[in-house]
Amino acid sequence: MTLQGKTAVVTGSTSGIGLGIALALARQGVNIVLNGFGDTSQPKAEVAALGVQVAHHGADMSKPAEIADLMAFAASQFGGRHVDILVNNAGIQHVAPAQDFPVEKWDAIIAINLSSAFHTTRLALPAMLEAGWGRVINVASTHGLVASAQKSAYVAAKHGIVGFTKAVALETATTGVTVNAICPGWVLTPLVQKQIDDRSQREGISVEQAKKDLLGEKQPSLQFTTPEQLGELAVFLSSPAADNVRGVAWQVDGGWTAQ
Repeated sequence: MTLQGKTAVVTGSTSGIGLGIALALARQGVNIVLNGFGDTSQPKAEVAALGVQVAHHGADMSKPAEIADLMAFAASQFGGRHVDILVNNAGIQHVAPAQDFPVEKWDAIIAINLSSAFHTTRLALPAMLEAGWGRVINVASTHGLVASAQKSAYVAAKHGIVGFTKAVALETATTGVTVNAICPGWVLTPLVQKQIDDRSQREGISVEQAKKDLLGEKQPSLQFTTPEQLGELAVFLSSPAADNVRGVAWQVDGGWTAQ
């Protein structure tokens, strides 16, 4: 396992995609710093059960000072000197037409979904560059490549993440640090489940029908992508096979953006 003993920070990793990625990296021997709200005992136990070290930091990813504390905390864990793998996954969503979009929701989505990745990356890069190896993996979205109505803030933030990924990949192109983005389509996370439940209630249909309708509109495979699949892609992007994969926005979307 070429990643054995490395340290990874995965933001927004107490559930969903972030936890799936954390678990996949842990299976390769990577020590994990989790981040997120809610009960942390279960995700910490799941990671620890894979035989690696695990810690949690509850930084609010909308606050640069707390992000700086998270990155300093992570660098000091597990006897290491720095963060080897940074996965920027934290994200929130709000759905409304632009003219009705609450200003505070816009600001929060941009801060958590986009600006937090800048802050973690700028803090992680110096030590990665000095060490001659590092991985920055940004969890973008299909909405980083195409748009949907009533998601202006999310679409803007995710397009921004894809652009940020490309720019920093060029800046690090001659180094041992790679920067890439993963663009999932529909993944059955708590965030997406809430959209399904809201749709079910709004349209007076079953939850199962709401799932089918959601997939049918966008995702030709009619299957949800799983956090485990995204985790395995993150492992690949961290492996020597991906040493020259730089600045990609890798779709895992069941054909959504092929249409």
